[in-house]
Amino acid sequence: MGCRISVEDIAFNYPGGATVFTGISLAVDEGCVYSLLGPNGTGKSTLLKCMAGLISPSHGRVHLDGRDIAGMQPHEIARQVGFVPQTQVSPFPFMVRDIVLMGRASHLGPFATPSAEDEEIAADALGRVGISHLADRPCTGISGGEWQLVLIARAIAQRPGILLLDEPTSHLDLGNQVRVLDVIRGLAEDGMTIVVATHFPDHALLTSNQVAILKDQRILAMGSPEEVIGEDTMHRAYGVDVRILHLDDPFNRRICVPVMGPSRGTAP
Repeated sequence: MGCRISVEDIAFNYPGGATVFTGISLAVDEGCVYSLLGPNGTGKSTLLKCMAGLISPSHGRVHLDGRDIAGMQPHEIARQVGFVPQTQVSPFPFMVRDIVLMGRASHLGPFATPSAEDEEIAADALGRVGISHLADRPCTGISGGEWQLVLIARAIAQRPGILLLDEPTSHLDLGNQVRVLDVIRGLAEDGMTIVVATHFPDHALLTSNQVAILKDQRILAMGSPEEVIGEDTMHRAYGVDVRILHLDDPFNRRICVPVMGPSRGTAP
């Protein structure tokens, strides 16, 4: 497996503002799921936007298949990289089917219209995330969680080799969270390279090959989930105590459980 996307010693500063992060380097191989963990405000979303070519780092380089993203045209990047933002709203009541079909835009010429094949690819993306029943609904008439699934389907319809997801399960109920995690694992098994910013260590344990934790403008720890998601590291990252437990199942899976004291008023 070769490296599909990498960042080399990148930093980002907003004009006139403080440094968001500095000295970030990581590489993601083909078919790998790479999770970014860390407290709010540590720059996970900003890092993903740099990797997607939506904003430029203040220092350092982003490479797609060894090519500097700074020298690529937007449509070239869009054919290789799909990006699902944390929040995005549509002011117009587009049909869900049409929103997902927009994912084919980077594959069309300036005046071309989607073909039957493009429509089939969009329908397949809807089915892959389990929302085919929403295809003919206006996007303004669905729930926030359903909208998040629509954005994921749109990115899948791009048929990118690399998918960047910014907290894709943050607005979803438990059932839809599991569905999205299954989709992520399935896409990776098909060879797609995936980078996920998440607040859920358990999701990283379930799906990821590699994990990096951002804290205080830098990477606090990086490596396999087993190496990185530990009790000491979680305490240093989030300032809370957790226990890493092994489930008694055939896979000997690990889960991250917060340690909480008794509620106020609880009898000793």
